[in-house]
Amino acid sequence: MKNLLLALCFLGLTARPAFSEGGGKPPVRIAVIGLVHTHVRGFLPQALTNAEVQVVGIVEPDQALVAQAVQRWQLNTNLFYASLEELLAKTNVQAVALFTSTFDHARLVGTCAKRGIKTVMMEKPLAVNMEHARAMAAAAKNGGIHLLVNYETTWYPATQEAYKLVCDEHAIGDLRKFVVHDGHQGPKEIGCPPEFLKWLTDPVLDGGGALPDFGCYGADLMTWLMHGQRPTSVFAVTQHIKPDMYPKVDDEATIVVTYPKAQGIIQASWNWPYNRKDMEIYGQTGYVLVPRRDLLRVLEGDQLEKETQTTVAPLSGPQSDPISYLAAVVRGEVQPSGDLSSLDVNMTVMEILDAARESAATGKRIDLPAHARPLP
Repeated sequence: MKNLLLALCFLGLTARPAFSEGGGKPPVRIAVIGLVHTHVRGFLPQALTNAEVQVVGIVEPDQALVAQAVQRWQLNTNLFYASLEELLAKTNVQAVALFTSTFDHARLVGTCAKRGIKTVMMEKPLAVNMEHARAMAAAAKNGGIHLLVNYETTWYPATQEAYKLVCDEHAIGDLRKFVVHDGHQGPKEIGCPPEFLKWLTDPVLDGGGALPDFGCYGADLMTWLMHGQRPTSVFAVTQHIKPDMYPKVDDEATIVVTYPKAQGIIQASWNWPYNRKDMEIYGQTGYVLVPRRDLLRVLEGDQLEKETQTTVAPLSGPQSDPISYLAAVVRGEVQPSGDLSSLDVNMTVMEILDAARESAATGKRIDLPAHARPLP
């Protein structure tokens, strides 16, 4: 039996039961669109072995990338399609996960919305700019589908525990300041493959450099912690510290996001000496620090010696990973509103990023209108 299962895996056929292990539900039929976003190397192998979903197709026109994927994951070439339209003509798909350039999100969401694909999950950020984001939101509304944005930090146990402390339990009083650090040494320095670098360092295909690539994390976390409240203003500074390596896009960005009674500082960089995704939350009566994915440092009150440090247990259920979450949304078990992946939160994220780009270009603070523009 074991040898049979291994053979099925090699052939690219499902080696999972026809129903998921958790309650007899059929797996959600998903397609992976694109292999040029390297995050696919984490998502796809997990999807291939997760009983909640069944990967029924992969779209990638670059045959060299297809050959690499076939060899890396021992996949059947029949699983691959040259375009989304070809896949949808031949396969019943309930949800798609996008691993294309950010610029391509708008076009693909439009196609999925017209075809009634229930849910589209894309790698952060939502779009290259607010114009694309508004078009995507309108298409999703008209098509009655869900749009989700996948951030690595969403699935950190410490992120979710921090929210409980500061928002549900109000453990440190009203929130006053957020500081979010995200980034690494640089995409070339850490060895991103050429198909990723080609669009990641293109201002049109990615919308910028470090600012959208890592600034979106802080904007997402702040909007979520502020219960969707839109900021009153945004001010940003960007730099080209390594113009020889990244001549077309910024590699350093600091964004100051102002609320009526709070302030957020987003430090997005391709110049950190190490990989980092950490957060500091300060309230009236203490702080919650998230130095790593499973660690919290908490101070309630003003006596620094009373700071506590806690290792947070792994998450479970739909909130534990992007694949379980995607399946739960498709099944109607989770309504994505007001959370880190939701469209409403990420429309505000895009508003912050657009304002940050304008501020960096003009050197001026950008004041945001009191209300978001309604969709057409």
